[in-house]
This record gives sequence, structure tokens and C-alpha cells, in this order.
Amino acid sequence: MASRRRLVNLIKAAVPLLKRQILIDAIDVTPVAGEVPVIEIAFPGSERLAIYVTDAGSQLLCISYLWRDDEVRPRLRARLMETLLDLNPSVPLSSFGRIGSHFVLVGALSPAASPADMALELATLGDNGRDALATLAEFLV
Repeated sequence: MASRRRLVNLIKAAVPLLKRQILIDAIDVTPVAGEVPVIEIAFPGSERLAIYVTDAGSQLLCISYLWRDDEVRPRLRARLMETLLDLNPSVPLSSFGRIGSHFVLVGALSPAASPADMALELATLGDNGRDALATLAEFLV
């Protein structure tokens, strides 16, 4: 498992590449306190959702929280679930899922990922999160 320091260094090396890919000036990289190394990547002044990166041993997981269960229109819940399953294969490098009461988008990389690999994953997950919120807004209160 990578150390928090290695994860922070990988992400910090990816930030300049990420800024060029998504044409944004400000990206905040903040370690999240806890036993497991988690790094929050935030995009202040942007419509992009924060992305949380952690080392799961065999892979680096990148997670973006989309919305909570209680934000889903109850009468449209079943249709939302079906829509998420239908969309999953066509969302590049990301998958829909749930963590507790949160709907999420998840991407993964090899622990040996390069800064360029990390920048691509973060850019793609950020784009996918923004697109998911816009596309699926009708299902939310």
C-alpha cells in the first residue's frame, strides 16, 4: 500500500497536467485526516465536484460523491437505478455505485500510475461527474 506521502506526491505531480487538460487555474489538494490515506482534490470556483483519492492496495481509487439517497425523487427511484445501470458501460473510465447513502462515480488506476495517468483519470472523472449531474437532474429534488 502506498504511503500518504507517495499519494500526495503523485497527485501534486499530476496537478499541472490536470490544469492544462481541464483549463482551470485553481486546484486544491488536501490530505483528509484518518487511518487510510485519502486525498481530496477540489476545484474552487468550478462546477466540478471534489474527487477523493485513496490507495486500496491493488489499485488507487478515485471517488466523486454525486448526491445522497434523500435527494432522489421517490417516484423516480426505480427509473434512476435502471438509467444508472444503462449508462454504466458508456461512461468512460468511471462506474456508478453507492457508498452508504451516497451515489458516487468511481474510477481506478494501478498503484504504479504515472502523473499523466492520474491527471487523465481525474479529468475524466470530473467531466463524468459534471455530466452525470446535468443528465440526471430530473431524478433529483
